[in-house]
Amino acid sequence: MVEIREKVKSKKPDFVRQESWRYKRVDESWRKPRGIDSKMRKEVKGWPAKVKVGYRGPRAARGLHPSAYKEVLVYNVDDLSGINPKIEAIRIAHTVGARKRAEILNRARELGIRILNPGVEVGPIETKETSKS
Repeated sequence: MVEIREKVKSKKPDFVRQESWRYKRVDESWRKPRGIDSKMRKEVKGWPAKVKVGYRGPRAARGLHPSAYKEVLVYNVDDLSGINPKIEAIRIAHTVGARKRAEILNRARELGIRILNPGVEVGPIETKETSKS
């Protein structure tokens, strides 16, 4: 499914805000054209495309990571218990500190779960339990 999504995305135009190429102060982020004489609103040939539902990706691939895994946000070690390693991958929350992140990484490795944002790793990760021995 992800391959199909990539193929569809390759044919999708870049949706830019009207006249963003003309003025520096007008950002490129999409805004719906609303002017009564707007060429973009009227979909005149040669003008940028408007956002339409037809450009949407396949339903089965929506919300999936490019690696074809479903993302699950994890805050602590207990969140790893209900994860299926075959179809789900974890993303450690931004608010998690270094100690808890190390515990989550060690437990995820034991369970064979894919980690989308492991962070910078140098050698084995030490926690309080491993450093005491």
